Amino acid sequence: MRARWSSLSTGKKVLVIAAVYFIGLVAFGLIFGSDGKNESFKPQDEFRLEPWVEITIFGIDMSINKAVLYLALASAITIGGMVWIARRMTEKPNLVQTTTELAYNLVAGQITEDNLDEQRAQRWFPVLATLFFFILVSNIIGLIPLPTNTEHPVNVFGMEIPTFALYAATANISVPLVLTLIVWTSYNVEGIREHGFFKYFGTWLPAGLEDMPFAFKAFVWVIEAISNVVRLVSLSVRLFANILAGHLLLLFMGGGLAVLLGVTALGWLTLPAAFAFFVFEIGIVAGLQAFIFTILTAIYIGGATAESH
Repeated sequence: MRARWSSLSTGKKVLVIAAVYFIGLVAFGLIFGSDGKNESFKPQDEFRLEPWVEITIFGIDMSINKAVLYLALASAITIGGMVWIARRMTEKPNLVQTTTELAYNLVAGQITEDNLDEQRAQRWFPVLATLFFFILVSNIIGLIPLPTNTEHPVNVFGMEIPTFALYAATANISVPLVLTLIVWTSYNVEGIREHGFFKYFGTWLPAGLEDMPFAFKAFVWVIEAISNVVRLVSLSVRLFANILAGHLLLLFMGGGLAVLLGVTALGWLTLPAAFAFFVFEIGIVAGLQAFIFTILTAIYIGGATAESH
């Protein structure tokens, strides 16, 4: 048996382990049965923003909730962390300084200098670096349990204390959308400043269509204009959907699925999957989404200031 297992390729071993794992899930459900349909636990409530301090200014809801807390934490950690590291730079860097320098070189090289000319790279690097580190820190904080669940508090010596929960500001569409609006406005303004108002919109027409009929050129220009506006959706939803999906997977695998199905013992089998998803999220997705959002920003700025698309 051991010899046969050793002869299998890595891919086949992974498939066998996955098959055994899912068969075990089904077996647990059949053996232990269900405690009945869940009526109390609603996963969507984990992302509902209940106001902690209600504030209304000129009819606009400015209440403080957990999303505001996570934004404040991400901003404070990004600013404080960068200042703290910058003041402790040494010739022989430690692990923290080495990691920060690698991230810095990534933003400065592959994101900024590879997509912008030298003068524009110097101008926009602070913005791109801020975007990258803020989104990265925000995504990582969202994977650290914090006492933010005020809906299900625990009683400790007569005091109601919020329970620990996972939440990410970037898992709320409003935050990625605001970041996207800043990016969208910035690169269009940069394009207008580079070319002038009317000439900038003329650059939306791809090169090589000079001899084509006017109707065809107008059609292509409209398509380019629509694609420019659609970036508001694609850029924001990409970040929001990936972070939200990751948190939902952690929620379900960490015990939510067992509660929904009414099979308590199922949690023991889904817990390893939750740990695997957690490592994947914090090790790859958090940084990857920050990189994608930032490099697309640099590409859009470079495209807006080019002669034509």
